[in-house]
Amino acid sequence: MQLQEILFSQGFGTRRICAGLIQQGFVAVAGATCTDSAMEFEAKDLHFTVQGVAWEYHEKAYLMLHKPAGYECSQKPSSYPSIYTLLPAAVRQRGGGAAAGVQAVGRLDQDTTGLLLLSDDGKFIHRMSSPRHHVPKVYEVTLKHAVDEKQIQKLLAGVVLDDDPKPVRAATCEKMGDLQLSLTLTEGKYHQVKRMIAAVGNRVEGLHRSRIGNLPLPDDLKPGAWRWLTTQDLASIAAAP
Repeated sequence: MQLQEILFSQGFGTRRICAGLIQQGFVAVAGATCTDSAMEFEAKDLHFTVQGVAWEYHEKAYLMLHKPAGYECSQKPSSYPSIYTLLPAAVRQRGGGAAAGVQAVGRLDQDTTGLLLLSDDGKFIHRMSSPRHHVPKVYEVTLKHAVDEKQIQKLLAGVVLDDDPKPVRAATCEKMGDLQLSLTLTEGKYHQVKRMIAAVGNRVEGLHRSRIGNLPLPDDLKPGAWRWLTTQDLASIAAAP
């Protein structure tokens, strides 16, 4: 693949901009500056730098973000900054065109923190978001009132939300303290955790997603930080809980 096409596919601007970056000496491959935009390289696993910043070629983008509170999972946020402002411009512009960049796999409310996946692979996004695939997601819930065994049993048995007569239930529900629950869900309805907790007579005061599938949010990934998913990470997401 031509170097300018590699840069274009990775989100570094239009083809003209990518060619200009190369011709001006801002791109290096394997430590050597390349000024020929038409030079061809094997794209897979290619490492290069753009204006001194190291990058690796990714045919499709799969990444995780530690979502902080006070951000919306929207390209056009209404009241809070967008999570997409936490990502580099190249990640936001991958592929070019109207559907450029990565998209969040599902959404977390602005006050919810924790593990968020993003990708530009439509099939992956659908597979991870669809309730039919039952991908488990673990939430650490802080409650307003002390939780009791009756509430836990109701969450496990299933509660009815106001927009669907079919009960929804927690796959697991474990008391972690008087005001803390660890809750696992396998579907993602709008405000589901908050509405389920309200349905059993309590209220969510804090919500944090700590795991998707068998993939935990790494302890060393700070709020607002992101990283690429590894092959092992992708296997952990897909693995049965």
